[in-house]
Amino acid sequence: MARGCEAAVTRGVLVVLAVLVVLAGLLWVFQRSLIYLPDRSPLPPAGQVIPGARDVSFTTDDGIRLGAWHVPGDRGVSVLIAGGNAGNRLHRAPLARALAAQGLAVLLMDYRGYGGNPGSPSEEGLHRDVLAARRFLGDSPVIYFGESLGAAVVTRLALERPPEGLVLRSPFTDLAAAGQANYPILPVRLLLRDRFPVASRIAAVRAPIVVLYGTRDTIVPPELSRAVAEAAGGKARLVEVPAAGHNDLAMLTGPEVVGAVVDLAGRVGGTR
Repeated sequence: MARGCEAAVTRGVLVVLAVLVVLAGLLWVFQRSLIYLPDRSPLPPAGQVIPGARDVSFTTDDGIRLGAWHVPGDRGVSVLIAGGNAGNRLHRAPLARALAAQGLAVLLMDYRGYGGNPGSPSEEGLHRDVLAARRFLGDSPVIYFGESLGAAVVTRLALERPPEGLVLRSPFTDLAAAGQANYPILPVRLLLRDRFPVASRIAAVRAPIVVLYGTRDTIVPPELSRAVAEAAGGKARLVEVPAAGHNDLAMLTGPEVVGAVVDLAGRVGGTR
């Protein structure tokens, strides 16, 4: 009887291990469909969404043509907005409108696979996309604004093409840390192919930095955003948005968010 129970337990353990191996394999294969959640819906013309905006496009160095919206400004500073892992540029249009109303030029881009753009997103692909967006803006002073996953994208861009200022909204230390917070029982760090480090890179950024976070963010816990600011070595201004969650309107067009960008633009060369 004892041997039979022992054999049953062994079989049970083996079944559990087999299930875990299969799950890990599925996560490895399909993980990008869990990380990147693009809205591929057709978009209206830019001018119907943001007054004075126009539809533009630019091509990445691997040959992908990306659509974007550009709003001219009169303050001498442009803002490059890199979104998070979900939606498309239509979802960030309220921020672009708010910044344009302050006289700032805005380039509201979509990554490959987002907003009707061809291609499939990946960490390297998104880097190529923001490089192409930065080239489109030419030699004008630029502030990079990165939302969540986009914060990692523009932090890497800042090391290759230094901006006049860097605004990170709800940044994580790296993607694995954010994933582990949301999926605590999974070996996220072991399985991830796309890493998106922020904390290990931020200290090398020479531009003024602002880190914005909501105190009730359950997707990117506040402690991760605070750790990014700390990793900047005292160069980052930390802005807390009280009682705000990750996707709350306050984190899109709230006074703390818009004010941080406008203030930074004034400090780096725009007129007040």
